[in-house]
Amino acid sequence: MRIAIFTDIHGNASALNAVLSDIDSRRDIKRIYCLGDMIGIGADSNEVLQMLFSRNDISMITGNHDEAVLSLAKGQKYPKSHSHTKEHHQWILDRLDKSFIPKLEKIHRTIKENIEGHSILFTHYKIKNNYINEHTSKDPFSSIVTPSIENLEKLFEDNKEELICFGHHHPLHYFRGKKRYT
Repeated sequence: MRIAIFTDIHGNASALNAVLSDIDSRRDIKRIYCLGDMIGIGADSNEVLQMLFSRNDISMITGNHDEAVLSLAKGQKYPKSHSHTKEHHQWILDRLDKSFIPKLEKIHRTIKENIEGHSILFTHYKIKNNYINEHTSKDPFSSIVTPSIENLEKLFEDNKEELICFGHHHPLHYFRGKKRYT
């Protein structure tokens, strides 16, 4: 079974539309995964969320920008690591269709799947040990490491999945290690 994965849309509706059009033109994609940061940075957060939530073939997880905007929406403590983007996140929230808030709240941080006998983890980035349920103000996402097989194997050493798919750090990564693909 073929799957499609994209991440870090950051409110760019035209890019998301192009990606979804390409996926839809294929007949072999059975499931689509969006690995977080649907909103933030770009100005089209409402359009992006409308496209994503209107489909039933996309599984989504939250990213750090999604969670930071949600913390503002809910009047909760804002993550210190994002203090430089708080004003921007407030700008996004001020323009966000509030009907998306409860939908965003229901999205989990990770998805674990077994596809054709292969264990797969979908995550925005490595979540620190024992932080899976911590509020975003506790900075649950690990610090970004330089992409290399050694660094990624160390970062995800506690994970047992054969394939780990993530976003957050925007360069394309594809590494095949002794234990897994990342």
